[in-house]
This record gives sequence, C-alpha cells and structure tokens, in this order.
Amino acid sequence: MESTTPSRRTFLTLSMGIPLGAALAACGTSGPTAAGGGGAGGGGGTKATYWYLAVQPQEGVRTRAVERFNKANPNGQITTTILQNDAYKTKIKTAIGAGQAPTIIWGWGGGTLRTYVQAGQVEDLTPWFDQNAAVKDRLFPSSFGAATIDGKIYAMPCETMQPIVLYYNKKIFDQVGVQPPESWGDIMALVPKFNAAGIAPFSLGGQSRWTNMMWLEFLFDRIGGPEVFQAVFDGKKDAWSHPAALDALTKLQDLVKADGFIKGFSSITADSNADQALLYTGKAAMMLHGGWTYGSMSTDGGDFVSGGHLGYMNFPPVEGGKGDPSNTVGNPGQYLSISSNATAEQKEIAKKFFATAVLNDEDVKEWAGTGAVPIVNGADSAFATAKDADFLKFVYGIASNAKSFAQSWDQALSPTAAEVLLDNIAKLFQLSITPQQFVSNMNAVIGS
Repeated sequence: MESTTPSRRTFLTLSMGIPLGAALAACGTSGPTAAGGGGAGGGGGTKATYWYLAVQPQEGVRTRAVERFNKANPNGQITTTILQNDAYKTKIKTAIGAGQAPTIIWGWGGGTLRTYVQAGQVEDLTPWFDQNAAVKDRLFPSSFGAATIDGKIYAMPCETMQPIVLYYNKKIFDQVGVQPPESWGDIMALVPKFNAAGIAPFSLGGQSRWTNMMWLEFLFDRIGGPEVFQAVFDGKKDAWSHPAALDALTKLQDLVKADGFIKGFSSITADSNADQALLYTGKAAMMLHGGWTYGSMSTDGGDFVSGGHLGYMNFPPVEGGKGDPSNTVGNPGQYLSISSNATAEQKEIAKKFFATAVLNDEDVKEWAGTGAVPIVNGADSAFATAKDADFLKFVYGIASNAKSFAQSWDQALSPTAAEVLLDNIAKLFQLSITPQQFVSNMNAVIGS
C-alpha cells in the first residue's frame, strides 16, 4: 500500500519484511456501520472527546478500550460519540472546518488527512513518536504510510488491516454444482448459472457507492497492475485514459449488463449490512467486500460462519492481465489524530490513550476476536487458537504475501476528487455513463 516517503505516500509496493508487516496497515476503509450515538466517560478532571464509528463488533472493542482507560485514569477521562459511517464523515468534516473537532479524530489517513494537515487542524505527532519509540516499533512499519504527510506523522495507526475479500456461500455453490472462480472468465461463466437457479450471482450494497469501488480497484490492478492507479494518485495528466482503465471499466459494465448483481443493488445500503444478509441467507452466491464483514456475518448470520458455510478467497486474475494475483486492495489500518484546537490537557490525555490503551495486549486480543488482524508485529500469536483462526490466517497470508496492498481509492484521493469518483462509479454501475465518459469526468479532477 504505502511507504513512509517524505513528501508523498508511495501507494504501492510494500516490502514484506515483518510477519504481517511491510505490506500491511489497516487504514480503516470505507467500512461498515450500524446505528450510532452514545457516549462513555465519567469521573472528574479534564475530559478529552473522541468520535468513532458504530458497528458491532468493532464498536464494542473501541468502547471497551475507552472504558478501561477511563477506569485507570479518573482525572483524565475520554468521552465518546458514536456515529454511523456516512453520518460520521459528514459531521467530522463540518466540525473540523469550524475548528470544533473532537480531541481525538478517528479516520482513514490518506487524502483526507492531508486536507486536515493543510488546514492546520491536526497535531504533528512526529516528536511524540520520536520520544515513544516503543509505541511506534510495535506497529507495522507500512501502517505509517497513510499517516505521514510531507515526512511528518500526523496520526497514530490503530486497529486492524482489512483487505477486500471475495466471499462465497458454499451451500449455494454445492446446490448449483459449481466451483469458486479461478479467473475473470470463470466469474462471467458463473453468472448465467446462478441466474438460471434464481440466485443473484453477487450481492452489492450499491447505494453506498464505495462498495462498487472495490470492483474497479481489483480490475484496474489485475488488468494493468498497481501502476495504473498510481499514475492517478501522482496527478499525471489524463492518467485515467490508460488502456487498462478502459478495459476494466468495460468489463465491469459487461458484468452489470449480464445481471451479475442482485436486482435493485443501487437501493441497497451497506450501512444496514443488508448486502451481507443476502449472502448468508442464500439470496446471493458471492460478495466482494471488506475483511471487516467477516465479524458481522459471524455475529448476525446464524451458523453461516460457525457451520463452515462461508468461503473466501483473494480476487482472481484477469486473463492476460499484468497485475500480480497476490496483490490486494483495501485498508492497511485506521488512524487517530489529535485536534490542534484541543487544550494542552486534552492533548496529553489523547497521547496517554495512544501510549497505554490503543493496541495494548488486551486490545489486540479483542481485535483478533472480531475476526480481524491487528496491525501489531507478531499479532499472529494472538489468534493462533482463536475460533476464527482459519480466517485470520487467510487474511494474514494475503497481507504478508501481497506484492502491493493499495489503499482504498476514496481514502487515497482528496475529498473533492473522491466525491467525484464515487459519483461517477455509481453512474457507471447504473449504466448511465459510458467508460469513456467516466474517464473524461475523472481526468478533469486529477490533482484536485
């Protein structure tokens, strides 16, 4: 995904030295959410504030970390506000723009963090990390890529790394008598077979838009390699016009036209986890989604996960494509920044939280318990005997073997370019624009 280059995050090529390391970092993705609202905290003294996403089981892990910290620090408490994904994005942007951000700002790093830095709204944490080398050394080195702007660290990497995974319902595959796809050609060949059986080939929460984006992220990579989007990220003129990009956009629309997705996908929201429910109830055979959804399906899907009915794999290669089949996309981590408008006392509380509560041993065990891989060196020891050990090993393997772990596009780009991207991806899936129109629209905002 990215390296810690001084002035620019190099989006691609992570070296894989450490167990999960050199190619991971879990920059929280445009991930899932549930109902939100709430708070934690109490006691006396100064209080710092912290907003984060609502969705179980991740929400519970975040909340319990704050509760443990507050119990240990009665005179330096943290109060929380819990929000759904899309509501959070809107509220945090407004609050930061008004200079009223919470003390601790949860985010995905990348392009959005860059805008915070340019506006002078977040603290430079480089000196703090220099003074707390043990904290930094525990984390995957690559997790700092999306936290680093112009050579300085503006966020604490946290939580888990989350590649995008191709999930499938084993019972449905057995029912129809087919095997998991090993290529793009296999995917297209499976579509009519599932449709003939009255089963949607793929579930998709298309109303959320970022779920659609995952398809293009993989197709661009598998057809042209990570260099294709790297050129966009680098701001190269007309980068979206690359032949591999047009090929990927065309293949995506071929899948839509072949009824590859559940009918009405554009009105299904990912925030409600309705797309996941379509998979585990057998209404859809497959789903391309983030690694974080494993925990949700385990919690909400009855015996779908515990009974061994969920299959998972990396996205298959595209015939003739240049991309390495080991490559992945998604979120190398999540990130916590400190508001530059917080008081000195609030900033100290936040830093103490970072040093003592974020990804400590108990926190690591809890994250592993959600079916995710924490971005801590040696985290594999925390899930060796976990009930979800097989999935965790699978995710660990993807991350540690990937030649490239690219950050989600909407987090890598600036908020302005990301909004245009998501809007055009939605139109592409709805067949209301052509691949060439998509390319023209996106070339117009390169570098914005």
